[in-house]
Amino acid sequence: MSEAPQDLKVRIKKMLVERLKLEVDPAAIEDDAPLFSEQGLGLDSIDALELVLGVEQELGVRIDDEEVGSKAFASVSALAAFVDERIQSGV
Repeated sequence: MSEAPQDLKVRIKKMLVERLKLEVDPAAIEDDAPLFSEQGLGLDSIDALELVLGVEQELGVRIDDEEVGSKAFASVSALAAFVDERIQSGV
């Protein structure tokens, strides 16, 4: 059974702040803000690698394809939907 969507988003936000050592309150991260844009968190390619590891280690979901990863890392909402879909399908 998967987590409630909002609980998963909160968990992802906390993971982002902790793993990437962001100086922001997890609650201040908007669900639909772009992760890799200055209008959002402004993450870079090094952050992307750490984020892939975090998703795999903390959420138990593998990201094997760069194109899939690009879509999944668009925002917290997109990442939560991706993780939930993978958990539901058992991938």
